[in-house]
Order: sequence, then C-alpha cells, then structure tokens
Amino acid sequence: MKKRRLIFLTNDDGYAAKGFAAAIELVREFGDVVAVAPATPQSGRSQAITMYEPIFLELKHSEPGLEVYSFSGTPVDCVKFAFDHLLADRKVDLVVSGINHGSNSAINVLYSGTMGAAIEGSFYGCPAVGLSPTDHNPDADFEAAKEYARTIISSVLESPDDSGRPLCLNVNVPNIEREQIRGVRVCRQCRGIWREEFYRHEDPRGKPYFWLTGSYTNYEPEATDTDEWALQNGYVAVVPVQIDMTSYPQMSYLERILK
Repeated sequence: MKKRRLIFLTNDDGYAAKGFAAAIELVREFGDVVAVAPATPQSGRSQAITMYEPIFLELKHSEPGLEVYSFSGTPVDCVKFAFDHLLADRKVDLVVSGINHGSNSAINVLYSGTMGAAIEGSFYGCPAVGLSPTDHNPDADFEAAKEYARTIISSVLESPDDSGRPLCLNVNVPNIEREQIRGVRVCRQCRGIWREEFYRHEDPRGKPYFWLTGSYTNYEPEATDTDEWALQNGYVAVVPVQIDMTSYPQMSYLERILK
C-alpha cells in the first residue's frame, strides 16, 4: 500500500481565518495534513521569530488524516516548531502557507508572514507554496484560489524540481470572477516600493498615537513580465522565490572600489 503524503499547513491570518479553513479543505486532497497556525493574526511579520517569551501550543482539532493546532508565535515559529519538534521524525512532502487574505505580490513578499512561512519551509529542503488572493475581505471567496492552487500543487508534487535549489512559489490570484481569470503566468517580482504615511491622532487624554497606511508605487508599470502586470491583466501570478539575496551584478563593482 502506497504511503500517503504528509502536507504541512500554516498561515499568517491565524488558525480561525476563513482562508485557513479553505486551505485545509484543499490540501487534504493531497495527503494527511498537520496544520499549525498562529493563535492570533500575524500579518507583516515576515521572518520574525519569538525568542524572549514562551510559546504555547493548543490542539484545536484532530481526526484521521488531520491535526490542527494553534501556536502563540509567528508564522515562522509555526514552521520551525513543526519541522524541528512536532514532525521531526516524519518526512514532510509539501509546505503550504495560506490561503492569505490579500496580495503578496511585488515587494510585499518581503513583509509577508505568509511568504515568510513558505520561505522557512523551503529552508528544510521541502517544496513550499504561498497562496494569496488579492481580496483582503475576511469573508473573501476562495474558490478561484483553490481551483488554481489545486493545479499548481498537483504539478509540484508530481514533477519534482531538479534544479538543486529549494522550491518556493509565491502564488497570487486576482480578485475577479473565476470565469474571467485568463490562466497562469510564471513571472518575476515587480520592482516597486511602499511609501508609508503615519496618521496622527490623540486618545481621550491627549496622548498622541499613529496609524500606519500608505500606497504602493510601481517602478515599472510598462513591464509585461512581472507579477503586478499578471494580476492586473487577469492572470494568476506564480513567482519562484530565491532565498539568496546577494546582488551579484554589484559584486564586481564593490571588488573594484574596495581594493
């Protein structure tokens, strides 16, 4: 009898998020599932880890083929705990992070707790997929995301990557009707940046506080090979994420000026 695959699932919106329930339903199609998600929303935590306080684990649900836990740490804490403790003696076939509420395209990949967890999973030599529809609504419709994620996950599992590098995919799905999605585009991360604004307010005692907001500036709006272009033109954007952040084109320049 063929051994069932083991899928590890996490997210950054918390174990109670609607997208997490949708992800559990999706990944159970591919094998047994162990899910460890933050106890509270952890968006924007990137690769953050908990070092100076205890972390608490709570089993939320258990049935044959499925275990769901909440963990009081960050998304990356969830991955580390799973691989180094909870599943230390088992082989994980795939890491899935999501389904996230909101886009993680372009520079968002650097801030995202969803992608932080996916990237961490790839550190363990396991293929990893971060899933993010561009809809931030807590009650978002995840059917289109599930449909395309099903195809992508199946392809990853059935055709192992032979590049010798950890496989980590940043998958973003446009917030349009499923029938309007034009397909999947493999693309690169768009170059741009967030410009933040801090709105100042005062509490009833006159003490100032601030709310962070801002807007994204696309530095290459005419480029047709980026994730932002794909999403704006009705495609599911799939970006392979590279862990090595070395800027190789600048190495010769620095070698020249730092002699």
